Amino acid sequence: MTKIGLIRHGITAWNKEGRAQGSSDIPLHEEGLAEAERLAERLGRESWDVIYSSNLLRAKQTAEAIQEKTGSIPLHLDPRIREVGGGMIEGTTEAERLEKWGKDWREMDLGFEPKESIIHRGLEFLQEITDKHPGENVLIVSHGSFIRHLLRELVPHTDLSSPLKNTSITKLLIKDSQWICELYNCTKHLEVKQIESC
Repeated sequence: MTKIGLIRHGITAWNKEGRAQGSSDIPLHEEGLAEAERLAERLGRESWDVIYSSNLLRAKQTAEAIQEKTGSIPLHLDPRIREVGGGMIEGTTEAERLEKWGKDWREMDLGFEPKESIIHRGLEFLQEITDKHPGENVLIVSHGSFIRHLLRELVPHTDLSSPLKNTSITKLLIKDSQWICELYNCTKHLEVKQIESC
């Protein structure tokens, strides 16, 4: 039985400002680096065999923090698990989008990556990973919108209404060709540290 740990990268300056990131290559904010360290401490106490990461810097930095704390397990970068391409909205806030394109901007052709493309690359990647790592525990460090697209496809009956938090982990199991969501959007590693520091 293969276990997949889907992780959203740590927070960036653009996340804090409410800017759409998409395929723009933004580094982690110092707060995001601290979040990644807390996540890494948590995962260092668990058993993981390999890490795959988006090749965008914010995901790569998160994955490198994890790798350091998990006994230097192999880390592979893969462009197929990059964030959904945001076209012309990348770098903009909601207020800027409303000012530039109006309230129906989501319905406009602004160069967004098509859903079919997102699902195709995501499922192709996951099939390859599960074939390559049967019975192993695999961490995948990626991005909020990409992970949500994938989850809607794999576990459509799971409640995915709460937005994915930075450095959250979602655990999936594949058993008899069926995906099961064991854990969704968990950031207990951040909460524990906050309690300890009080």
